Amino acid sequence: MSLTGALNSAVSALSAQSSTLSMVSQNLANSNTYGYKTTTASFESLIADSSSSAYSAGGVAVTGVSSISTQGSLVSSATATNMAIEGNGFFVVSNDSANGDVYYSRNGQFTIDKNGYLSNGDYYLQGWPTDADGNVTGATSTAALQTIDTKTIGSIAAATTSLSLQANLPADAAIGDTFESELELYDSLGTAATTTITWTKTAENSWSASFSNPTSSDGSTELATSPASNTISISFNTNGTLASTTPSPPTLSFTGWTTGAAASAITVDMGAAGSSSGLSQLSTGDDDVSVSLEYDQDGISYGTLTGVELGDDGTVYATYDNDQRRAIYKVAVATFNNADGLTSLSSGIYAANSVSGASALHIAGTNGAGTISGGMLEASTTDTSQEFSNMMAAQQAYSAAAQVMSSVNSMYDTLLSAMR
Repeated sequence: MSLTGALNSAVSALSAQSSTLSMVSQNLANSNTYGYKTTTASFESLIADSSSSAYSAGGVAVTGVSSISTQGSLVSSATATNMAIEGNGFFVVSNDSANGDVYYSRNGQFTIDKNGYLSNGDYYLQGWPTDADGNVTGATSTAALQTIDTKTIGSIAAATTSLSLQANLPADAAIGDTFESELELYDSLGTAATTTITWTKTAENSWSASFSNPTSSDGSTELATSPASNTISISFNTNGTLASTTPSPPTLSFTGWTTGAAASAITVDMGAAGSSSGLSQLSTGDDDVSVSLEYDQDGISYGTLTGVELGDDGTVYATYDNDQRRAIYKVAVATFNNADGLTSLSSGIYAANSVSGASALHIAGTNGAGTISGGMLEASTTDTSQEFSNMMAAQQAYSAAAQVMSSVNSMYDTLLSAMR
């Protein structure tokens, strides 16, 4: 009977608009939830049996469509460990710090928990270990993923292995004149040591540089021995540029460290032959000639962990109290063939399924994966103005369906009255 069809159609409309209002309510409730993706109503008409000559209304069904792949705007955060993805991809997280199930999220509110792990609530951020230069040391696969542990390298120190010198040795110095310069080096335990370079003019356009035994910074304690081979012969061209060194390249070695450190082997860069990029020999024209030394060395003093920083390529850096930082992990970014098909869970977490397809893991900014910005968060994609408009439309449709039910009820009353 057509009245029954009309009633069923109105009931389906009431149910559909109720679901729509629930979606609007959910979206508005999460308008300030980082990484939240809005759900919109998708309506589908239902057709009743058309074989009958009398028309019978079908109705409507509604499903929620999650716009998971929609990019939210990025907003700054005062927390250095917060991060956001701009572009395609998801953070890979696990519900256990060791061998847990893998999930995905766009909510980058990660902080360091009491165990040193980067976590967001009950989920732990996953990545791959790197060397000090930020290169992944193993495979960039799911099996190689690890929970990012900021305490993996709690302290840092490095021996000096290379030394670059810049100085002018005065051409107007007399043969037999000597000058001294001090420089600081580090042993393998991060202990600072001072060595003195004695510059001696041995002939026209010829010099020697002898390096003393390393001592404590105040010079009171000898820390290692310096063999006789730590004397370098230097010759210059007639235009003051470096001609050659012996040995070439210049090298230093220090042994018997009283600190317990390993023996040191140091390569010294005195500049390229034919240039004055390192050492030069030019006349100063001063009555009191001297040598002013500038140098760079790659040793690092001992430092303890103070925090972490994030690079745009997803590199996690450990920072130390000696003003050093070291790459320790690379954050993994997962992409999907159909990201909108992911299963939505609480806390902004998604699970892969047959609709979304399996994840593909990438380093941020490669192979179509988005870039990672540290100290940023992705805002909710909820547009409150649009949601209020959707709410009004749902309310009007609901009221209209209710009016249909009222009309059907009145028509049933008329029918029943006629039958009495």
